[in-house]
Amino acid sequence: MKRIALFLMTNIAVMVVLGIVVNVLGLNSFINANGLNLTQLMGFSLVIGFGGAFISLLLSKTIAKASTGAQIINDSNDPTHAWIVQTVQRFAGTAGISMPEVAIYEGAPNAFATGAFKNSALVAVSTGLLQSMTREEVEAVIGHEVAHVANGDMVTMTLIQGVMNTFVVFISRVVGYFVDRVLLKNERGLGIGYYATTIVMDLLLGVVAAMIVAWFSRQREFRADAGAAQFMGRKQPMINALARLGGLDPGEMPKTLQAMGISSRPSGMMALFSSHPPMEQRIARLQQAG
Repeated sequence: MKRIALFLMTNIAVMVVLGIVVNVLGLNSFINANGLNLTQLMGFSLVIGFGGAFISLLLSKTIAKASTGAQIINDSNDPTHAWIVQTVQRFAGTAGISMPEVAIYEGAPNAFATGAFKNSALVAVSTGLLQSMTREEVEAVIGHEVAHVANGDMVTMTLIQGVMNTFVVFISRVVGYFVDRVLLKNERGLGIGYYATTIVMDLLLGVVAAMIVAWFSRQREFRADAGAAQFMGRKQPMINALARLGGLDPGEMPKTLQAMGISSRPSGMMALFSSHPPMEQRIARLQQAG
């Protein structure tokens, strides 16, 4: 319940902020007596499309800690915590990035990395992961998450999401205007044709955009697997970790972190919308790598 409330509050806050921005910039009047102002519409689309994505990115570490209850362990004296921190530190040094915050959270076997900047990131592992895997396998998973940070995957996914959002907002309103003014010949403000078409197009284009973003995310997972193998000096620990994860239930992560986890369970048509490839594909890709 806490996760759902946090998710809703964050999205409401983002929409309020974006609403204020487009009003202040005067971008919300892209349809007027003179017709459709494509320049203003593009500005409106960019603010809505990229604004929400970047606000979510900037808040990602705060939201991750609050939604998972993650506890920072960088200064912990616990031997297990110290080993996790040292592993992250070793991989971060190899990758040439600043030491991330390291955290543990209660939950099913999984791990994630997040943060707006690669030199100010958060790497977290679950208690379920530590209990279910060998140390070498956990190290491989940590390497995977550090590879995400080193590759700048959080920013890359934000940019892709922003482009897709902008595309959806812009095209849906152009089509809505065309249906309202050209097909239905409405000449008095914005009619039902505009609003109905915009809602339908937002939904349809949103599905296409989600599939494209998910495809990019799956390619990112392959690269992070390869990065972990490189950090470890050999492929087998990461292959073993993926095989182990394939037999475990990763549980449900907060929606804002699903794309950042190490594991998910895509199946059927929903695999097209999954942020992670099937485990057998990830293992096969690693095995085939030179």
